[in-house]
Amino acid sequence: MDQVFRALADPTRRWLLDRLHERGGQTLGELCRQIEMTRQSVTQHLAVLEAANLVGTVRRGREKLHYLNPVPLHEIQERWIGKFERSRLRALSTLKRRAEEAMTDKPAFVYVIYIESTPEAVWDALTDPDLTAAYWGHSNVSDWKPGSRWEHVRTDDSGIADVVGTVLESERPTRLVTTWAAPENEGQEDKYSRVTFDIRPHADIVKLTVTHEDLANETERAQVAGGWAAVLSNLKSLIETGSPLPQEPWLVPER
Repeated sequence: MDQVFRALADPTRRWLLDRLHERGGQTLGELCRQIEMTRQSVTQHLAVLEAANLVGTVRRGREKLHYLNPVPLHEIQERWIGKFERSRLRALSTLKRRAEEAMTDKPAFVYVIYIESTPEAVWDALTDPDLTAAYWGHSNVSDWKPGSRWEHVRTDDSGIADVVGTVLESERPTRLVTTWAAPENEGQEDKYSRVTFDIRPHADIVKLTVTHEDLANETERAQVAGGWAAVLSNLKSLIETGSPLPQEPWLVPER
């Protein structure tokens, strides 16, 4: 958390976050064109933000795209802000909810979170029905083989799935790609979104990158933004402490 506060203390880095808040998925060149600063200096500031987990990156061909990562801001809000005057700090909440990209050919959301764990444990936390039930409020059910169906099932013994989809890629413990849709939209290709989990060792911890793309509209993007921040915070807490944070309802996109 110290890295987050140090990163936010610099006005240039706050300016960069503002630009990524306005439009995620910008390259280094795009950011440099908006500020009178050398490319090397902007690169250094972005490196500090990435080290603090405030910026996540995705490679698309030769380009490196930068995205605001709202998870650390969400954690600050949960740990401290909620205890004080929430109404006066709505700007931070809005920042958390709006890490998105309007261009349809780029990922709509990229979240990065660092977890004190192993890639295998993080994979299991994403795919094991009992573990997902503990921090997500739903059980993720599948055999997780490419081409298999998966379901996001309620934990109230009703057996009702609020999300269904197909496993596109499954490479334990490093990469999982799935499609997502409401059950009533199953089989309608244009109604699916796509979620990619990339799990990589990072020194002695794990870097988890979640990319959610092909979202339908502004309402759906807003739902997904709030949902992922809460889910990833709960996942991190469960793995590192054995207990999830108090759960908020996971909002399933309606398409």
